[in-house]
Amino acid sequence: MKLVGISGALIGAKTAIAVNEVLQAAKAANPEIEIELIDLRDYNVEFVIGKPLSEYNKDTQKVVNTIINADFYVFGTPVYQGSISGPLKNLFDHLPTTALQSKVTGMIVTAGSPMHYLVGDTQLKPILSFFKALVATKNVFVHNSCFNKENVIVEEDAVERINALAQELVEMQTKLKA
Repeated sequence: MKLVGISGALIGAKTAIAVNEVLQAAKAANPEIEIELIDLRDYNVEFVIGKPLSEYNKDTQKVVNTIINADFYVFGTPVYQGSISGPLKNLFDHLPTTALQSKVTGMIVTAGSPMHYLVGDTQLKPILSFFKALVATKNVFVHNSCFNKENVIVEEDAVERINALAQELVEMQTKLKA
């Protein structure tokens, strides 16, 4: 089983750190799981212009194919202007409509304002539903205040929620494949 985490931020590290925490907690829950973090800061994913995937650059092809071939996911996004990040939305636009169908997905949202805690439910979940993904219920919002100066998540409740999400993802995937 391969769990892929996608961090939809191009600047800052908090979203990638939060997504990686979910990946590490899932690996701790089931050491047989293969994990991979796609941090969009590390890739030049081209803007969608409607051409076949084979005509985009190698980074775009690698990211899209990694997602298509994964078994389950955790999508992370920072909140920009009250919504998910543009780079994450662009990535979704690259995916075939069947890429996430009947696959387990989780969400983790990072933001500087506590007023953005519903962005996952109101912005990201509808996109995952469009792709007919199986969306976990224990999705996580992590406010910037949950991180210390070294960008480590130190707020205990946030850590517990991340662990609960990871456990739910592993349980859902295990039951789905049984």
